[in-house]
Amino acid sequence: MFTLYENEISREERLCALWLCSVPWIGSATVYRLLAEYGSCTAIYHETESRREVLPAKTYHTLLTQKEKVRPEALEEQMERTGMRFLLPGDPDYPERLLNIPDPTFGLFLLGNLPPADRPSVAVIGARGCSAYGTEVAKELGSALGAAGISVISGMAVGVDGLAQMAAVDAGGYSCAVLGSGADVCYPRSNRRLYEALRERGGILSTYGPGTPAVAGHFPPRNRIVSGLCDFLVVVEARQQSGTLITVDMALEQGREIYAVPGRITDRLSDGCNGLLGQGAQVYLSPEILIRELLEYTEGRIDDEKSRRRKSFSGRESANPYPKGTDLHVIFSALDFTPQTPEELAQRLEKSGTPLPTETIRLSLMSLLLEGTATQVSQNTFRKS
Repeated sequence: MFTLYENEISREERLCALWLCSVPWIGSATVYRLLAEYGSCTAIYHETESRREVLPAKTYHTLLTQKEKVRPEALEEQMERTGMRFLLPGDPDYPERLLNIPDPTFGLFLLGNLPPADRPSVAVIGARGCSAYGTEVAKELGSALGAAGISVISGMAVGVDGLAQMAAVDAGGYSCAVLGSGADVCYPRSNRRLYEALRERGGILSTYGPGTPAVAGHFPPRNRIVSGLCDFLVVVEARQQSGTLITVDMALEQGREIYAVPGRITDRLSDGCNGLLGQGAQVYLSPEILIRELLEYTEGRIDDEKSRRRKSFSGRESANPYPKGTDLHVIFSALDFTPQTPEELAQRLEKSGTPLPTETIRLSLMSLLLEGTATQVSQNTFRKS
């Protein structure tokens, strides 16, 4: 289990951590590298200028600019006005599930309530432009889970996500949305009714500071929180190259159970789900069967045959298309779905024992971009496609 703060967190450390988590484009991996170098968020805040030589140029200037523009106390006041809470590893109510995932998140911003720790939970995800079939399945599943007291986790997106969450809340249940924006930013705006319902009767979580807009690069990293909070993950509809399947990969890495809703082989919205079933995912047949298996799973009553079948599912392999030993192979392996700069990749490769010059990394990233195996999220930040 990941731990950071063993003793009570001081007010100054909490304020500096709040400030650090509000820095644009700073991910958990960068935060932990900074903490390894500085020792605390307080030191990062106060000693940035004195340690310029140990930081990549972009990270240094980003931190310095944020320090000039934003006061930690101002962020705290902004959160108090909206009723937002800030959680750190070491806080008693920080979700234990998120302490046990690869690449654990550092700070969490919360509106409403966290998922009840003593209840099972299911992540329901799928296509934004879902069909009438997907709409019916999402609503039926969300309603049944909500009525059964099972938490529904998703991303509040248009389509399957929002439909399942609204159905769960309407059935009197609990649902938590994990956003790719600040928790105080309703995105998409069309889900305003759901957003307000979750603030009052559920929860809204984000790893991004107050006021942060929703941008494309924020969504893949937040998906690990969606999968990290669940026991089972159900994919309702997804195209073959759907971003939904990124969440499946993360759920598999976290050891979660994957279910997929079968569809017609001629329906492109079902290609992703049918592909998962072909690779060994569990077939979703009805809310009743899913709930029964969920309760058996959480109570440790899965029989040996089901256990063996589940363990055989390795999911979609993110195969490395480049020859072993080449720079492209090394850099592709180091990339994940969290945006990274060439300097951050250089640090990561050095720690893994396969160091490469930053300039070599830059040139190789250009090759990956041209071949479509990497994506440039913003200026000088890249992730796996």
